[in-house]
Amino acid sequence: PLAERMRAQTLEEFVGQKHIVGKDSLIRRALKVNRLGSCIFYGPPGVGKTTLAFIIAKSLDLEYKKLNAVSSGVADAKKVIEQARSNFELTGKSTVLILDECHRWNKAQSDSVLEAVERGYITFIGTTTENPHISMTPAIVSRCRIFKFLPLAVDDIKDALIRAIKDKARGYGRLNIKADMDAINHIAMFSNGDLRSAYNALELAVTTTPLSKDNSIHIDKLVASQCIQQPVISIDENLYYDMLSAFCKSLRGSDTDAALY
Repeated sequence: PLAERMRAQTLEEFVGQKHIVGKDSLIRRALKVNRLGSCIFYGPPGVGKTTLAFIIAKSLDLEYKKLNAVSSGVADAKKVIEQARSNFELTGKSTVLILDECHRWNKAQSDSVLEAVERGYITFIGTTTENPHISMTPAIVSRCRIFKFLPLAVDDIKDALIRAIKDKARGYGRLNIKADMDAINHIAMFSNGDLRSAYNALELAVTTTPLSKDNSIHIDKLVASQCIQQPVISIDENLYYDMLSAFCKSLRGSDTDAALY
């Protein structure tokens, strides 16, 4: 998929999150000295959490393993830990464990990596769409630095889409694509800060649009609107009732601005 091909390989290619990877940020300073402790990245989907985890793992020049909390269990974690301990005893270097959807691990699974993190065998990097302070066990959270990712700005997504159209190695630079600027703007606006969603819309537009007489692929606003869905508010049941509760309290408190908000 285009989103996978265009995944950033370096911090220079990374899109957005300047508060995390900007100049003189903690992560950049840590990578310069080849050292970064365990951390958890949380935020909405498609904003670069897993991508940054891989960039960090490669920049640290360490062995790294990836697990998905949905499909892995204690046995998988113990296997990685055993390999990491052997590697640490041979080389003195830790192993980076990248755990996607880390909030899905239960207490037993989380506790299985605690000792390895404390002894330095494992550098833990978890990615999640949930607030780790609420959805994860306090023991693992207390051993990690927490980084909150934000939805990407429209301009960042537009720049990424234009780069994908022009990139000859990983994108569509070898095709004759004529994308109207209002089409790019439309995809960027309606992707709701999710770069993966924007890439998927562009890919769908390119692969389904027939060639014009001049052998070009013309993507206009109509094509763009057909290829990306209108964003919807994504909230779970708990947040839904929290919002209702806040609304009631704002009315009771006679705070008109809060009630309207």
